[in-house]
Amino acid sequence: MRRLEADGHYVAALPRGAFIEPDALADGLRDDRIAVVISCIASRSGAPEDALAVDYGANATLLEAAREAGVAQFILLSAICVQKPLLAFQHAKLKFEAELQASGIGYTIIRPTAFFKSLSGQAGRVKAGKPFLIFGDGNLTRCKPISDDDLARFIAGCIGNPEALGKVLPIGGPGPALSLRDAGELLFAAAGKAPRFRSVSPAMFTFAEKVLALGAPFSGWFAEKAEYARIAHYYATESMLVLDLASGEYSADLTPEFGSETLADHYQRLLAEG
Repeated sequence: MRRLEADGHYVAALPRGAFIEPDALADGLRDDRIAVVISCIASRSGAPEDALAVDYGANATLLEAAREAGVAQFILLSAICVQKPLLAFQHAKLKFEAELQASGIGYTIIRPTAFFKSLSGQAGRVKAGKPFLIFGDGNLTRCKPISDDDLARFIAGCIGNPEALGKVLPIGGPGPALSLRDAGELLFAAAGKAPRFRSVSPAMFTFAEKVLALGAPFSGWFAEKAEYARIAHYYATESMLVLDLASGEYSADLTPEFGSETLADHYQRLLAEG
């Protein structure tokens, strides 16, 4: 919102609760000042029920309201991981992407790589002098993380932009592509500490998923926890970069870069703020 307001746009923010009342939602969009809908809706857990209800269902409700209101453009914040869909929330996102593309509304689908927040969970560990946890040797995956502010500028730049209409746009931060070990080294540098790593095998998530899956047919709790294990294994083993369909490999070169804020900048600020 801050970025849009700074650019001089009129902004109306809709709470999640609005999506359970489609008629009220459509009425809220019938405003001559509203020409573009930007959806950043995502399920909190990634569990199958939540994903279907939010990543697909809430977005579908918003799209229908946007169509009824005559909105000119629908900008969807999706995720780069949907290019290799193995998880429930990825299939839910793709289901909505397909619906949006067939809707007749001018659309832009943005698929960012990792966010800074997703690489900041171990800041407390490092500050406390504990080792940084990595999977395997720490180089199994890579990404070009992007800051919230840079992503907001990218999204804002798609508003009314004819070059963005009808496009699926992967986007990363300023680069280079970083492994988990690289991120750990940046975090230790920001903390002024010598790097210390502890390796964890991604196989533990596969084992947990298989055990939990035994109870999945009889319990929603087991099914949900099994999905969480699948999600953890996916992020431990799959890069958040553009997938080169010709080679089947993730490609840093094919992953577009945008913005100026680096993960090192973010870590410095994060640790300075305590």
